[in-house]
Amino acid sequence: MRSIAFLSIVFSAYQLGSANEFSDTVTTSALAPLVDLKASFAASTFPIVPDDLIVRAREVMGPDIGVGTKDGGACLAEDFVFCAAVVGPLPRVDYLGALESFKLEESFDIDQNFFGFNVDPMQPNRVWFMGRSVSKHIGTFAGVEATGKELVLPPQIFHLDFNDKGLVKEIGFYTADRKLGNTGGLGGAFGYFYGVGKPLPIPEAKPFKPSFRFRTLMMIGNIAKKFQGKKTTA
Repeated sequence: MRSIAFLSIVFSAYQLGSANEFSDTVTTSALAPLVDLKASFAASTFPIVPDDLIVRAREVMGPDIGVGTKDGGACLAEDFVFCAAVVGPLPRVDYLGALESFKLEESFDIDQNFFGFNVDPMQPNRVWFMGRSVSKHIGTFAGVEATGKELVLPPQIFHLDFNDKGLVKEIGFYTADRKLGNTGGLGGAFGYFYGVGKPLPIPEAKPFKPSFRFRTLMMIGNIAKKFQGKKTTA
């Protein structure tokens, strides 16, 4: 028993030493500078403090409000716009109409998997957060009957802008990593259409494909690199 206790002490000391060694290693190089959050928020004139704004953002994204789809648009400011990577800006009426026509929650069991809510210190009325949506196809969508297929959308970064009354002025989202998921790198409604095999007939609603000009430039760049390499070794 004594030998076991002794080994435990030695092992613990080794782990502590290793941790200290790692700590010393990572602090020897200069760290990337960060925004002074305390000073930025102290200087802000926006009346809703960051912690309360994050709570409000989570309420707006929650199941009782659904960014205006469950409360008749009561959470949306009159000058609200939806502005994503390629869609919008859509005004309030058009946004609510579009979501009503999709009826995503009737066709999919959706787990949004939100995380990382934080207030932008450079724009203190904006909340940023991430989502990694996973959905199951449970009802007819775009003419496709329920398949039970699991749709994994790529990671997306969202933003919500609020006015001083806590109403949403703008929402938008952007794909953060188009390599992940099984919807062709597409997020939002585009991802659901593509995921059930019914992509919308526009380039923006299909997986990214480099343009002819871009592919040509890449080819020229690769040729130039090979030529430069031969010239260097000559």
